[in-house]
Amino acid sequence: MRFDIITIFPEIFESFKNQALIGRAQKKKLVKINLHNLRRWTTDKHKTVDGRPYGGGAGMVLMVEPIMKALQSIQQSLSVVNQSNPQVRSKLKRSASWRTKIIVFSAKGKKFTQSMARKYSKYDQLIMICGRYEGIDERVIKYIADEEISIGEYVLFGGEVPAMVMIEAVTRLLPGAVGKQASIEDESFKHLKGIEKEMMEKYIEYPHYTRPEVIAIKGKKRAVPKVLLSGDHKKIEDWRKNN
Repeated sequence: MRFDIITIFPEIFESFKNQALIGRAQKKKLVKINLHNLRRWTTDKHKTVDGRPYGGGAGMVLMVEPIMKALQSIQQSLSVVNQSNPQVRSKLKRSASWRTKIIVFSAKGKKFTQSMARKYSKYDQLIMICGRYEGIDERVIKYIADEEISIGEYVLFGGEVPAMVMIEAVTRLLPGAVGKQASIEDESFKHLKGIEKEMMEKYIEYPHYTRPEVIAIKGKKRAVPKVLLSGDHKKIEDWRKNN
């Protein structure tokens, strides 16, 4: 399995990916962890990856453009790797396609569970987009990512820790990653079916948008909601309460 992590702090993962069972799984070529510094896909001398949120508010929001460029680069490099690797070429011939999932981490995402870890362990590649600051432009979440995931009802500085959680949860389910298969055959959460419904309402922060105002994603123009450009603070507040 291939894990591709898009982050502005790749150094956070250096110790994690080389230690214990994760490091061993890489040595056994069960997994490959690739770190991608988002700043590599910026065009200005300051390597800017974020912008002020439309509609006002605290913090900065990660922009769509560098994330799209990072994903395109990862997909292009994967195509080259796949065609040069005989084992991968053979697998692609046998299967319908290379199975990839693009994941964004946020507090308002679907809660990550053991059953989801099992599902993800069947994929060939997980691409993880790690947010920072106030969050990620909502157009990445709506039109680019396949799933928006949360690891719990609390707020972190960014998506790097959730990415580590997911890598560890998925890797240990891969055949050969754990010394004794019995360790994962009868364990916590094995018999849970689905996710229990929430018993109380919870506050989830509204979607964020930053520059540019309009951007083409997969051939379609995706614009910032007009209300955020209106300057009408009452309308903006109402919109945020309902989204």
